[in-house]
Formats: sequence, structure tokens, C-alpha cells
Amino acid sequence: MKSMTGYGYREQQDEDISFSVEIKGYNSRFLEMTVNLPSQLSALDHEIRRYLAERFRRGKLEINIHLKEHDSPFSVSVNRGAVAAYLEAIKTLTETLGLHEKPSLGLLLGLEGVLEIEKPKEAQAFWDRIEPVLRIAADQFDEDRRREGKHTEADILAHIGMLEDAAGVIASHIPALEASIKENLKTRFMELQKDIDENRILAETAVLLMKYTIAEEVSRLSAHLTEFRAEIERNPGPGKKLDFLCQEINREINTIGSKTPILEVSRAVVAMKDALENIREQLRNVE
Repeated sequence: MKSMTGYGYREQQDEDISFSVEIKGYNSRFLEMTVNLPSQLSALDHEIRRYLAERFRRGKLEINIHLKEHDSPFSVSVNRGAVAAYLEAIKTLTETLGLHEKPSLGLLLGLEGVLEIEKPKEAQAFWDRIEPVLRIAADQFDEDRRREGKHTEADILAHIGMLEDAAGVIASHIPALEASIKENLKTRFMELQKDIDENRILAETAVLLMKYTIAEEVSRLSAHLTEFRAEIERNPGPGKKLDFLCQEINREINTIGSKTPILEVSRAVVAMKDALENIREQLRNVE
């Protein structure tokens, strides 16, 4: 079991370049990613998302990558078309105003688009160097989530144990509850008429048992709790399935509480609701 909150960080410093990768994780029903990249690495956005989507299933991930180039080669060229257009516009303006000034080199160099600076774009070369650092940061992030997930799993299993104990208490009262239903029905028949039709008593008892007994609910509850434990053991990302099982467990608990007047059962139902609420709270942070 993994938590959805975690942190991972790794930086790399070389002679020509240094960069760092930071990953933060928060709770989310689905996998969401925010990738913050410098402009030189914008082409790697898809590659980074693909890599992380293969490793993580749920959670809101914030990825920050910083890059600093110590010796970045670039080329400078003159945009001759822009220069010619500027000169023609300046000539037209001076003739219109009746001036005879010529534009200085400083003026031309300050105009937008006259000089073009181009840095080599080697996205794949950047990826080859960043990918190992991203992997280490993701490993740290994953380990942090696992570490917190162990504590969460232990707490959830402790509350599952409480649910199982309470279910055992409820199950122990099923015979007494069914005997009470039968006895009450028989007493009512005896009060209403002298000649008792045993077949009718049996039929009415069967109907009331179907309506008021909690045996089926306890059986389904026990099955859900068993499945809950099994899902934790076999599934590394059980969050969604456990959410669903909690809904089913809650349904059975509510039905049991509405059917029985036995005080001990009512107390067990309250304890189960409290334990289940704690489990659901913890599951909000489980992948």
C-alpha cells in the first residue's frame, strides 16, 4: 500500500550544465500532473509525463525541473530583410518630416528582430541526461510514499480488526434475535385466537425472519471484510477497490442497525461506524 503524499529530489552538476528534479505528491482521486519546465526543455513535457504515468497511478504530482547552462553556445545572425524594412520606413519618415538624418548603427541594433540569437535545441540530448536524475527523484518519491503507506496500512488493518470483532459480537446474537422473533409471533397468535394453526405460524414466522433477521447481512459483511484484507495483500494500488468495499460495508452496517433492537448489537453497530469512518478517512490518501 502506498500513500499519495510524498517528496523526491535530485540534482546533477556537470561542467557545462546543472539541473535539478523535484517531485511533490498530494491527494487526488485520479492521476494529475503539473510539469514546470524551463523553455529549453518544453519539448520534453510529454516524455516526462509518460515516464511518470507508467510509475504512478493516483495522486496530484507537481514536477519542477530547473536547468542552468554554464557554457551555452549560440549563434547570432543579422535579419537582412528586417534591416531593409526598417531603413525603408525610416527613409519615408525623414522625407515626410523634411529631415536629412541617417539612422545610427546603435538605433538599428536596438530594433526588434534585427539580430537573431539561436541556441541549439537538443531535446533528446537533454533527455538522455535528465532521465537518470528524474528516475532517482521518482525512486525517492516512491519510497517516501511506501514508507507513509505502511503506517496507513497498519492503521487501516487495526480498524478492520475492530470491525471483525464487532461483527463477531453481532453474529453471536443472531440465534437470540431469531428465537425472540419466533416467540413473539407465537405469543401474538395465542392472544388473538384459541385455535392455533401451526402451519400459519410457521409461514408467518418465515416471513418475519426474512424481514428482520440479520444473518444474511452479517454473512455479506464478513465476506466484504475478508475481501478487504485480500485486496490489500494482492493489489499494490488498492485505493479505488477499497473505496467501493467501504460503501458495501457501510450498507450492511446500516441495514443491521435498522433491523435489530438488541442493545449490544446497536452498540456494536456504533463502534463499526466509527471504525469505518476512520478507514475511509485514511483511504483518501491511498494510491
